[in-house]
Amino acid sequence: MGHRGLRHAQRLCRAGEAAGVLDGRRVPAARAGRGRSSRGSPSLHEHRSWKRPFHRRNPLPGTPLEGRTVGRVVASRDPALAEGDLVFHRQGWRTHALVTAGALGARKLPSYEGVPLTAHLSILGGTGLTAYVALTRTLDLRAGEDLFVSAAAGGVGSAVGRIARLLGAGRIIGSAGSAAKVARLTGEFGFDAAFDYHDGPVGELPAKAAPQGIDAAVDNVGGDHLEGAISALREHGRIAWVGAIAQYHSPDRPPAAPRNLYDVVGKSLRLEGVLVRNHREVQGELEDFLVPHLRSGLIAADVTVIDGIERTVDGFLGMLRGENTGKMLIRIAGQGARP
Repeated sequence: MGHRGLRHAQRLCRAGEAAGVLDGRRVPAARAGRGRSSRGSPSLHEHRSWKRPFHRRNPLPGTPLEGRTVGRVVASRDPALAEGDLVFHRQGWRTHALVTAGALGARKLPSYEGVPLTAHLSILGGTGLTAYVALTRTLDLRAGEDLFVSAAAGGVGSAVGRIARLLGAGRIIGSAGSAAKVARLTGEFGFDAAFDYHDGPVGELPAKAAPQGIDAAVDNVGGDHLEGAISALREHGRIAWVGAIAQYHSPDRPPAAPRNLYDVVGKSLRLEGVLVRNHREVQGELEDFLVPHLRSGLIAADVTVIDGIERTVDGFLGMLRGENTGKMLIRIAGQGARP
């Protein structure tokens, strides 16, 4: 929405439409520590992995692509949204949006002193909620249990590692796509061991990293990573299947099913898919659990931030290529915004 669209939306609000205009350019900056709330600061737009082939989700030509976003209200006739409120919405990749509280997931965000704005699109957002649900609902992870996480340096993977450590997991093992990411997993994100999936047959690497086996796995990749998880699991192990990065680039040519799929039967394993939209009622529980740890610095919101809406596509493609560590976000700077 450009300046003309913004003026039109503001006129709608003045005319009595129950909606608020969000300026994506005037939101606290994504910096280390507390974000600013000055009028000229930027906002954050989230990049998400497409779970289905693009054309099935793509709206009509000329409309913004779907994406979770944080923005600040600049004009409102919605009694639930006041000027200056920080709002989460899903109106797509744009600088401004016209939203109504409660419609299409739009909601006012709580103000947590000491918690960076980036957390609302990463560990406190859908990313962290996915990780939390996978661990506490799907896997029912217990203290002392050993865990494998694929794509562990990504948004969900890094959140899984941090939350699993808080839940008292035993040995946590992760896979990543470079030596630098492996070093961050063990040095910063709380993983006990990690491997670069380029270093050998992925179907064999989890078992080598965990020769005594694992109790549970969170899989974000599918394909040979899922095969590796099945191989490393002990009897009665559990898998929370979150994503399938291995086939996002070629949905019409998915990788072959794990060659050891029948071990799910042989070892009495349980494999269950995870859809965060089925667990939105857990959001408050997630925030109650994580906010104190974010404030204390025990955990952090792991993100990679790219500046400028004109670089949105670059950031999205970079996420698919694995160029991010943690959640990939786009920061949209407005007039007078500081870097």
